[in-house]
Amino acid sequence: MGFVDTVEATFVITLLESLKMTELNAAQINEIRTKVLGAAAKVPGALIGLGILFIVLGMIGIAGQTLFSFISVNVLGIFLFAGGLLQGAHALKSQGWKSVGVQLILAALYIAAAIFTWAFPIPALEAITLWLAAIFFVTGLLRLISAFQHRHFREWFWLVLSSAISILMGVLIMNGYPESSLWLPGMLIAIELLLQGWSLLFMGLAARSLIK
Repeated sequence: MGFVDTVEATFVITLLESLKMTELNAAQINEIRTKVLGAAAKVPGALIGLGILFIVLGMIGIAGQTLFSFISVNVLGIFLFAGGLLQGAHALKSQGWKSVGVQLILAALYIAAAIFTWAFPIPALEAITLWLAAIFFVTGLLRLISAFQHRHFREWFWLVLSSAISILMGVLIMNGYPESSLWLPGMLIAIELLLQGWSLLFMGLAARSLIK
């Protein structure tokens, strides 16, 4: 009986120690999560609200891809125009700078590009679509080169698959060009809004769980 009691006592002590370690580990995990989230942990409601807003905008964009495309090209024009004005103002204030002339030319080009996107939105969307197709082709080829450089590893197949998907996306874009320029930019922006929205929502829910 003494041996059995000793075994039971040892088991109980081990169980209590493991529970204590579990509590410590949980506290440490919460502390790490708080440090990772930083100031965002103090405003979970804002993160959740922004996440829901982005998700709603993304769903609207998916439903109206063409409208989102035209909105995006007009927003791009605003950024270009603002960038041109700021660069031009900075160049004019930089007396004695040898590159003032170059900066003024660049500012004028930014402003001209903004006016072009506002005046001719469809050609601007076509140019954006060609740029996106080029990005998919280039990134796909670079991943393919990287895959063959790492072909001695078993995981190199995933690099090949990733490059194939990127190249296929470029082919699909060009296959539907120029008609795809009316909906593709809007669809990609809508998908980005959805992904960002879900990310913010999950971060907000995680932050709210820490302050409970």
